[in-house]
Amino acid sequence: MQHIFNSEGWELEVIMEDNKSQLNLAGWSCPIPLINYPTIVLGHGSGGKMMADLIQHLFAPVFNSQLLNQLNDSTVLDLKEILNSYPSKRLAFTTDSFVINPIFFPGGNIGDLSIYGTVNDLAMSGAKPLFLSAGFILEEGLPMNSLGIIVSSMASACKTANVCIAAGDTKVVNKGHGDGIYINTTGIGIIPEGINISISNAAPGDVILINGSVGDHGMAIMSVRSGLEFETTIQSDTAPLNGLVDELIDATHEIHCMRDATRGGLAAVLNEMAVSSNVGVEFIETAVPIKPEVNAACEMLGLDPFYIANEGKMVVVVPENQADKVLMAMRKHSLGKDAAEIGRVVENHRGLVTAHTRIGGNRIVDLPAGELLPRIC
Repeated sequence: MQHIFNSEGWELEVIMEDNKSQLNLAGWSCPIPLINYPTIVLGHGSGGKMMADLIQHLFAPVFNSQLLNQLNDSTVLDLKEILNSYPSKRLAFTTDSFVINPIFFPGGNIGDLSIYGTVNDLAMSGAKPLFLSAGFILEEGLPMNSLGIIVSSMASACKTANVCIAAGDTKVVNKGHGDGIYINTTGIGIIPEGINISISNAAPGDVILINGSVGDHGMAIMSVRSGLEFETTIQSDTAPLNGLVDELIDATHEIHCMRDATRGGLAAVLNEMAVSSNVGVEFIETAVPIKPEVNAACEMLGLDPFYIANEGKMVVVVPENQADKVLMAMRKHSLGKDAAEIGRVVENHRGLVTAHTRIGGNRIVDLPAGELLPRIC
């Protein structure tokens, strides 16, 4: 048995059965109306007492946020206090939606994925993530224990990433119309002075770095869907990258581009950079870290690992004279211990990405025509 949180004097217990987590609703140590509803029903999104119970007895105590506890139609943020702590005149603002299937996977679930994904989008502009919103679309029939685990993992992820959920919303749709749960997030961060990071800033001569192995998240999802078994379970790389980004910015402000390699993987990021910056991109296939089990899964399914999604990997583009310093800073961080230099930005074949292959040739690495692995985030 595992205790996953203890807030406001009560706790949820998780029973582990066959490596699957299940909340023990009977273990809640204060009387909660939610225990009368083992699954989500339409009334939980009605705006009435049942919805109030869901907010009061699940979301509010787990997230435990003073801002969220304002319980107004909008949350009031004190910008003076924020700007005194982080002097700057620029904010970063992003939104994302998470519709992953399955909602629980090796290494995480839709809850921590939604937090880390939004934090990472903010961090890629060099911003310090501060506040998030979370909107839940719940399907009638979703087990209450699943929702509890997801919300608890979101709270834990916020603590890890040092961010706060400041606003939220809950809607419930009829059974068969929501695939369990969807989560929409919005994030706000502040960009320190002197930072100018953009996908359009790459210049010929720049060095391309990555903080670790590619394809982990997408193959973790596919292995569950396809029932693939390997000697080692493929784990998602879901993680918050803002701490690593802080280390890189401390090392140098001369970072031209950063982008997390999510949908479309490494190939999508490099193609977007080539087009946005009007440069050519060349990388070496054997220089890109790939775990053996991920490579085996890709070969078995006929997939190219450079197109597979990641949730804790980022591409960093820096001037050549800063590459060693940034690579060293990456490798000192737990999320960059396998960091590598994988390629260069060049003047020729502008707008195109090429890869030097294992057999000594070169090939064009284009954008995928469609989604290779749907519903992976």
